[in-house]
Amino acid sequence: MGLIAVTGATGQIGGRVARGLAAAGAQQRLVVRDPNRAPDLEGADVRVATYADGEALRHAFDGADVLLFVSGAEDADRMKQHRSVVEAAAAAGVQRVVYTSFLGASPGSTFTFARDHAATEDLLSAARFTTTFLRDNFYLDVMPEFVTDGALRGPAGTGRVSAVARADVAEVALAAVLDEAHGGRSYDLTGPQALSFAEIAATIARVRGIPVDYVEETVEEAYASRADSGAPRWMLDGWVSTYTAVAAGELDAVSDAVRTVTGHEARSLEDVLTGG
Repeated sequence: MGLIAVTGATGQIGGRVARGLAAAGAQQRLVVRDPNRAPDLEGADVRVATYADGEALRHAFDGADVLLFVSGAEDADRMKQHRSVVEAAAAAGVQRVVYTSFLGASPGSTFTFARDHAATEDLLSAARFTTTFLRDNFYLDVMPEFVTDGALRGPAGTGRVSAVARADVAEVALAAVLDEAHGGRSYDLTGPQALSFAEIAATIARVRGIPVDYVEETVEEAYASRADSGAPRWMLDGWVSTYTAVAAGELDAVSDAVRTVTGHEARSLEDVLTGG
């Protein structure tokens, strides 16, 4: 097996994949912004690059056959950064790319940040890499972080979301980078069931033993309640459309891709909350 370049190696997905590759004895290169945070793993070397630095990225990808491209953090310039990654990978001669996209990503996605994922998939396809697109839903792990003052608040209505565990996404990503048989495929990565936000709130309350309710907001109320954060409009649009995408029924599909690729059932919200 050739060299595997791993971006986001200090994060939740990339870090899990990097540790899995080390356990498998794979040769890997960790591409990080801060070398002091890079995991110390046998068989891994470290190169420093940001998604905005094309020359550093090309150097970081040099000699790699496979790239795990973990999508960048939400940013006004995220598409410019993603283009930089794609161009650097092509210039470095990378053959196969595994990209963390988003469920149902399209130019018309209600969830505004999903539109970047659709555009990035187009860039990767146009560059003629052999691609694997991991189209994961929202992460189950962050659902408790949405709780403020004992409530989940947003304009999700009675819509449902098949959120997925980060650990499951990382396991599928690990399998995809290790086995070229996953090339040319796309996987919708979801949890085992689609839940309403009322059900998510009730589950968090039950498992953690704390009061949590779902409070329905109008779209106008959602913007108003988040305005004091000082976030720019594009960020507010992303936050609010997290809920309106659920209300629109765009994120309720349940897939068996986690089980198909990993051999085990996808983790539930209860599993994530209890560390399972």
